[in-house]
Amino acid sequence: MSKQQIDELKKQLVEISDVVNSFKSEAVQVRVVDRLLDAIIENERSENTYSGTASKRFNASNPAISNKYDSGGTEKKLGATKILNQILHTDYFNTPHSIAAIAEYCKEFYSSDFKTSELSGILLKMANEHKLVRQRNVDNNRFEYIRASKH
Repeated sequence: MSKQQIDELKKQLVEISDVVNSFKSEAVQVRVVDRLLDAIIENERSENTYSGTASKRFNASNPAISNKYDSGGTEKKLGATKILNQILHTDYFNTPHSIAAIAEYCKEFYSSDFKTSELSGILLKMANEHKLVRQRNVDNNRFEYIRASKH
C-alpha cells in the first residue's frame, strides 16, 4: 500500500469516526462499523469483478494479511465470532456466564485472549438473534448469557 493510499485511508477513517462516535451504545457503533465495512468490501469486490483483478487487501495469499492472522505456523487463529459460534454448539451456554467468564473460557480452551469489549457486541448480536438470552445477574448487576430455549 502506497503512502498516498494510506493517507487517503486515514482521511476516510477520520471522516467516519465522528459519525460512529456520535452513537453512545458500543453495540450500535459496532453494528454501524460492521455494515460500513461490509459495504466497502462489497464495493471493492464489484470493482475488482469489472476490472478483472483481485484486490491485494483481501487476498488471503498476501503475506502482510495472512501473517497478521497466522498463529505462527500452519493454523490460523479463529476470530471471536467463529469461536463464540463454536462454543454455542457445546453445552457451555447451558448455564449463565458473564462476558469476563466467556473471555477466560476462550483463552483457556481456544488460546484466544479476547478483551471483553471484543466479545460484548458479538454476544449482544447473538442475543438479538435469539441464540442466547442476555440477563442481569442480581448479585453483581452484570450481564450474563445463557442459551435461548428452543420453542
